[in-house]
Amino acid sequence: MKTRWLSHLVSGFSMYTLLIGISIFMLLPFIWMLTTSLKPADEIFAIPPIIFSRHMTLDAYTYIQQNYNILGIVGNTFIIAISATLLRLFFCALGGYGFAKFKFPGQAGLFSFLLATMVIPNAVTLVPVYLIMRDIHWIDTFLPLIIPGAASAFGIFFMRQYISSVPEEIMDSARIDGAGEFTIFRRIILPIIAPGLISLGLIFFMASWNDFMGPLIYLKTQAKFTLPLLIRSMIGPVGRTVYDVQMAASVISFIPLLIIYFVFQRRFLEGITAGAVKG
Repeated sequence: MKTRWLSHLVSGFSMYTLLIGISIFMLLPFIWMLTTSLKPADEIFAIPPIIFSRHMTLDAYTYIQQNYNILGIVGNTFIIAISATLLRLFFCALGGYGFAKFKFPGQAGLFSFLLATMVIPNAVTLVPVYLIMRDIHWIDTFLPLIIPGAASAFGIFFMRQYISSVPEEIMDSARIDGAGEFTIFRRIILPIIAPGLISLGLIFFMASWNDFMGPLIYLKTQAKFTLPLLIRSMIGPVGRTVYDVQMAASVISFIPLLIIYFVFQRRFLEGITAGAVKG
């Protein structure tokens, strides 16, 4: 008995040691990003590498504050990410509700077609979508980064799987009481699928927040730049990348995502695990 207990203890200790080691390894890029943003420029590529400098400085953050409209750029990024996320959640929940709870001619074929669109590379649609945005005069606005992706095939599929598990009896009871379909969707379905909405919302928000290609194509005015475009634009006067400033901007970009994840971490895990077993 004692030997078995000791074996379990050693096994558990080894597992936790391995997990802690992997966690530290995964955190190294973020630690390097943070410390690089605080190093003097001449220590960034020092040999041997200096991880924690003795001459920590906030010069990179001061430079960003003085030379870039960082609050405006963060605001642009938030406006685009939040608007795109809310719009996608609304339409994906509606689409998932329709596929999960209604029967109509061609439903299976339409759902199969929807899933088939997920394998189309984004590069294939870049030029046609750009021409459409140009013709309706949406270039250099936030609209191309919000409207075209409002109905996501992945999001509709995710919501359909989630909503399928909602009991029909609850909806039938609401119909007997005189509730319309949109009222049922708003007052019954949405509260039940809240964990799934939060999980999908975090995925959409992070994708929009970190999007580089879309803003690069559609945004021309520097005042409308997002954080990924700002980071890319930080090139020195002779073509030398200002790495400490880039790392400082990356830290500024990373902090909101970290805060949002920690706030919604429990809900995110609930939604992902629940959605994985619903069908």
